Amino acid sequence: MKAAYLDRDIDLGPYIPETDDDVIICRCEEITKGEIRRAIHEGMYTMTEIKRFLRTGMGLCQGQTCTRLVKNILQKEMARAVQPSEEPTPRAPARPLSMEDYGKELTK
Repeated sequence: MKAAYLDRDIDLGPYIPETDDDVIICRCEEITKGEIRRAIHEGMYTMTEIKRFLRTGMGLCQGQTCTRLVKNILQKEMARAVQPSEEPTPRAPARPLSMEDYGKELTK
C-alpha cells in the first residue's frame, strides 16, 4: 500500500506568492522561502527531494540552521507532518583537494 504523502497526484493548487517569500531560509546556499514553496508546488514532496533540487542543508552548516525551517514550510504547504523517515541523509562537506595534498595525507 502506497503512503498518501508520496502520492504524486496530490493537487496543492497553484503557487501563490506570499509577502515573506523573499526571506532567506538557507543562508549558506541563499535559498528563499519562495523558492522552497515553489519547489513543493512543482512536486518536491520530501525533505530529500527539496535538498537535492535546491541544495538546502548542503552548505557549510550542513542544515543546522535551515532543516527545521524547511521542514516547517513543507508541513504547511503539504498540510501534513513530515515523517521521521523523510529526514535528509547528512553528508560530510566536500571540497576540492589537489592530488599532491591527497598524496601527503596517504603517506602520513
